Amino acid sequence: MPEMKIIARIHTPFNTKFGIPRQSGVAAEVKGEIVFEPEYREPEAVRGLEGFSHVWLIWCFSESVTDKWSPTVRPPRLGGNTPMGVFATRSPFRPNPIGLSSVRLCRIDYDGADAPTLTVAGADLMDGTPLYDIKPYLAYTDSHPEATGGFAQNALDHRLRVHCPPALLDCLPERKRASLLAVLAEDPRPSYQHDPERVYGMEVSGMEVHFVVDGAGLPVTGITSR
Repeated sequence: MPEMKIIARIHTPFNTKFGIPRQSGVAAEVKGEIVFEPEYREPEAVRGLEGFSHVWLIWCFSESVTDKWSPTVRPPRLGGNTPMGVFATRSPFRPNPIGLSSVRLCRIDYDGADAPTLTVAGADLMDGTPLYDIKPYLAYTDSHPEATGGFAQNALDHRLRVHCPPALLDCLPERKRASLLAVLAEDPRPSYQHDPERVYGMEVSGMEVHFVVDGAGLPVTGITSR
């Protein structure tokens, strides 16, 4: 078999796994920049891509590579206690650590030392994640409105009301505030965590964000520099 080559890496606000959106597109405000490896940094390689609104990213679960695999995993969205077949989930712990994401293509930049670069939205990848391929999303064949979602269709899915005092929000650059609020609204906690007194922390855009969750509300209690 030919060796899989890393063609690019994506840069996102997520320096750690905690807080990354559970699926691509659920936090549509989250932006990412795709920078090609020098060998593939060629404008001709993206000719025609500007005509597509969305693309598929095929990537590596680089932080979850293991020599062993299990036929079952315990999805966090089912409370972490219910085993499901690994091929019935999107768990990163797989025989081959390959991920698949559908993201919106915002623009292609042809200027700069790393050009061409792609800006995408709705990313669910950790900063620095290696990409194996980029393919255009074709709505006429890739979209299936009649599709069913199996056990994931009934998984807990709710949005929280985020309250972040303006003084704390001002700690972040304005262009990064919407993505932070979107990620928090999707409830980044593991679904088996319900302690209303626990203070959670996650790193976003180089800042440490602390919050608590009480019912349907998520008050942000602190934002500090790393």
